[in-house]
Amino acid sequence: MTFTEEARRRQLVDVTVGLLAEHGYGRCSLARIAEAAGITKGAVIYHFRTKDAVVRAAYEHVLGELVGAVGAAVDTAPTPGAAVDAYVATMLGHLGAHPDHARVLADSLDAAVVRDRDDRPARWRPLAALISTAQDAGQYRSGDPRVLAVVLGGAIDGLVAERLADPSFDLDAAAEVLSVSAR
Repeated sequence: MTFTEEARRRQLVDVTVGLLAEHGYGRCSLARIAEAAGITKGAVIYHFRTKDAVVRAAYEHVLGELVGAVGAAVDTAPTPGAAVDAYVATMLGHLGAHPDHARVLADSLDAAVVRDRDDRPARWRPLAALISTAQDAGQYRSGDPRVLAVVLGGAIDGLVAERLADPSFDLDAAAEVLSVSAR
């Protein structure tokens, strides 16, 4: 793939992220993507054969950035308990700073193009592993790590939804409360 083709694909992914965030999967079409990118529908199809292909690429881009940010924060945490807190704070911080990404991820939960992927891991698994490690170190409350991860994940989802509805909602303060209340 040439540099120009790579740049065009990146542009189409960025445009698609914005359109998905604004209109949702159902109202995002190849024609709308082409119009927003300032190119023809045929040019979009050259890079992504279907709407689902470009939507999947947009979803994977958004998820990759989120996983990268959370992974970096967790990797630099000084203790297992701090790693759980870093996961929560970075997840909330990243999604709060990138509301379009939050909307794409929320919308993707209902979009069959993402929902039905065979390789989609359980959302709770990475956090449950962090909780289990923190429990083993005596740095996290007792309980089933999966249950605790699902509870924290649900709280994160609810807090992000509140931020999307009210941009003045303080996700940093919410992350502190959530981290303190989970121990």
